[in-house]
Amino acid sequence: MIFTKILIIYPQETNTKIAIYKNNNVLFLKKIRHSAEELKPFAAAVDQCAFRTALVYKELLDNEVKLDEIGLVISRGGLIHPVKSGVYEVNQRMMDDLKAGINGEHAINLGGLLAHAMLQYLPNARACIADPVVVDELDEVARVSGHPDFKRKSIFHALNQKYISRVYARSVNRNYEEMNLIVAHMGGGGCSIGAHKQGKVVDVNQAFDGHGPFAFTRTGTLPAGDLAKLCFDGKHSKEQVIRMITKEGGIFAHTGASTTDELEKLVHDGDEHARFIVYALAYQISKEIASMCAVLEGQVDAVILSGEIFSIQLLVDGITPRVEKLGQLLVFSNVNDMDALALNGLMVLSGETEWVEYV
Repeated sequence: MIFTKILIIYPQETNTKIAIYKNNNVLFLKKIRHSAEELKPFAAAVDQCAFRTALVYKELLDNEVKLDEIGLVISRGGLIHPVKSGVYEVNQRMMDDLKAGINGEHAINLGGLLAHAMLQYLPNARACIADPVVVDELDEVARVSGHPDFKRKSIFHALNQKYISRVYARSVNRNYEEMNLIVAHMGGGGCSIGAHKQGKVVDVNQAFDGHGPFAFTRTGTLPAGDLAKLCFDGKHSKEQVIRMITKEGGIFAHTGASTTDELEKLVHDGDEHARFIVYALAYQISKEIASMCAVLEGQVDAVILSGEIFSIQLLVDGITPRVEKLGQLLVFSNVNDMDALALNGLMVLSGETEWVEYV
């Protein structure tokens, strides 16, 4: 039993989610929303650190949270340099890399910065991140592309995929490190599908900016030749193309829906185009899952669908007949990022996993 409390901080583009956990119990949960007007003065997401830190501190005070009882503050990891899976204490090098955006700029880079900034108010805490999106355990062969100037990268939903894999392994009284799993996770952005081989994600599509199935706002893989022509047609700037791929593509571009609720309503109301796009999504996800079965040489203990979108039965029904013969198929539509971070915090506090230094 862990007696200290854990503060979770999860930054997103227009909100900051915070929670207090004690063991597996949520004691406090809050989503702090940030209006466009509030964020307008900041040139980059990382410039919002002091602004968001003050709001988090105010929420804790307003709700009479005892700050000296918090022993750990943990946040979603950002676009730092590639690392192995684990829990990393925030240090100066990590903060420098987050501020510089060495692997890209995104609100997620605020995570480690916010966690460290909160230490000024938490006398007994340490600050850390867990399984950042740049966790890299790829087999060398998985890095090879069709040209030596391009290498495949590992940027995916590492936190979510590792978490749900451990949850499933524990539910069947096995160790994650002994299993072969295929995990498909879709959040608000991309859809990442990973081959988990005895505790390591040895292959995964780079869902962050353009590989694999499409998702809510991301296009996934596009025809390379057509994309190259569009980039040089004189009508689209670099920024416009990147925005199209990452924020204005996918389900949103096809249907106008950008959330599970919006998409589900279209399907429920009988929108035939929306239903067809869901069918196409199921088709693409199934193809990527099948490719990961090949990576694992057909030795698959289970296939896991993770994320709120899999509460849409039409999507699951489109995937099931295509992949159910590969291994036991499980659906976890209520995946909670806060629970995932809390589990990592508990693992490091209990000594189940060791701290990893970011170097």
